[in-house]
Amino acid sequence: MRIRPVGRHALLLDLAPAEATGPAGPSRRETDVAADVEAWRAELWRRRELGELSAVEIVPAAATVLLDGVPDPPATAARIATWTATARPADTVAAEPTATPGRLVEIPVTYDGDDLPRVAGHWRTDVPSVVRRLRHTEFQVAFCGFAPGFGYLTGLPAELAVPRLATPRTRVPAGSVALAGRYAGIYPTASPGGWLLVGRTELTLFDVTADPPALLSPGTRVRLVDR
Repeated sequence: MRIRPVGRHALLLDLAPAEATGPAGPSRRETDVAADVEAWRAELWRRRELGELSAVEIVPAAATVLLDGVPDPPATAARIATWTATARPADTVAAEPTATPGRLVEIPVTYDGDDLPRVAGHWRTDVPSVVRRLRHTEFQVAFCGFAPGFGYLTGLPAELAVPRLATPRTRVPAGSVALAGRYAGIYPTASPGGWLLVGRTELTLFDVTADPPALLSPGTRVRLVDR
């Protein structure tokens, strides 16, 4: 792990491996990074709750965790360097109990996505088996991005990673449940997108009048249940 200053009052924990990734998809090392990010997110949140860390924002991403609003970055970086965070494999982060599990959100899904046969082909199985796997997987929001309210959900094993479409759709409807790489996600609003569509939900993922506006946040556990 590398701890880097970002501006005057922020730190970036860089958990990316030094070696480059090949074109075949996520390596075992990459899935380890996803587990490391979740472990450090949970540990930093825990330390903040205990009063051992002062940071306004703790923002996980694919291979980093950003701490913003840090009063004394050098002292905080030195303190973090003495801490440890225990990571589990990325495909078990959501499935295994933790000391402080995130809240559980059940999202009703109609599994009728146009790309279900394509996913079944990648997984070397049939469509009903794909649906059963998604229905029985407990996901966890690793980080948010792309659009307000869009959570990147981990929980599927590395061998079930799927490629994006070669040519993205010009419009993906709001509420579309989709897969790409090792992640699942739900489009909070209509937008272009190249993820493989497996279903849809009528649940609102992002509402500026709600508190908080986003239904999903890092650490939230998610189940994609039948509608």
